[in-house]
Amino acid sequence: MKALRIDGYGGSEALEIVDAARPALGSSDVLVEVHAASVNPIDWKIREGYMKSIVEIPMPHIMGRDVSGVVVDKGGDVKILSVGDAVFGSATADRDGTHAEYVAINSMLLAIKPDRIDHVDMASLPIAALSAYAGLVTHGNLAEGEKVLIHAGAGGVGVIAIQLAKQIGATVATTASESNAGYVRELGADIVIDYRSTDFTKAVGNYDLVFDTLGGDVHLASYAVLAPGGRMTYLNAGPIPDEVPRDDVTVVNALVNYDTEPLARIAELVDSGAIKPQVSAVVPLAEAISAYNLSQTGHVRGKVVLRVR
Repeated sequence: MKALRIDGYGGSEALEIVDAARPALGSSDVLVEVHAASVNPIDWKIREGYMKSIVEIPMPHIMGRDVSGVVVDKGGDVKILSVGDAVFGSATADRDGTHAEYVAINSMLLAIKPDRIDHVDMASLPIAALSAYAGLVTHGNLAEGEKVLIHAGAGGVGVIAIQLAKQIGATVATTASESNAGYVRELGADIVIDYRSTDFTKAVGNYDLVFDTLGGDVHLASYAVLAPGGRMTYLNAGPIPDEVPRDDVTVVNALVNYDTEPLARIAELVDSGAIKPQVSAVVPLAEAISAYNLSQTGHVRGKVVLRVR
């Protein structure tokens, strides 16, 4: 099978399209014929070795985590999924990944794909949608009528988070470039703050929740917009300062649950139209290196997806 692989950590030059053997199945695995797989910032960070202190990556390593495809084989302990099921989900980083024609993945990391949504759209969702769900629902406890500030609203996580927050019934403010202001408003943002020209701490205040996808100085400044008793959830997208300038707010690392149950909830929201996948570019697997370069610019609306079949 064709696969995008690295033999060691590095930049774009470390990526190579190779012929690889189909992966072996564990007893709890299914073999997925990959139809589409998205590129996330975590993918190039893994390639460059930024995550090696957190997870050990076996080398050589087939890249990629998000996937949508069809089950073509399964291990003996798999009870829920069947051969022929169309599924989507996210592979773990410590095994060969999804930027290939086939991937072996634990069945508990997959859910059934809605019939009416195509593989490209579903492949764009797992990490981004589960991250948004973790930040707003699981750890953020966002409720109808509350106000939430979502940083980087035009990014892969932000575009889903805006839609999810509006579906909950919250008032949504987001940071974005001026060129993306109309785009995030169409997704449902009530207030758009141009991060290049406006200090967001002067634009909004007394908010119930901040969802921080950036870290660093943005994380520290975000304390200023929270109401007493407010909450901030964050992803490890950047360094999180040790300084905690307020003791009247709650700050939580939005750890993501990749299991079937939250994936199935995401599938329901997409199938109902409450969340619409946001795909900015579709690239064939043979040109996957260019997709990584595009993702690494940090200026992609929504997601970049590899079409495999």
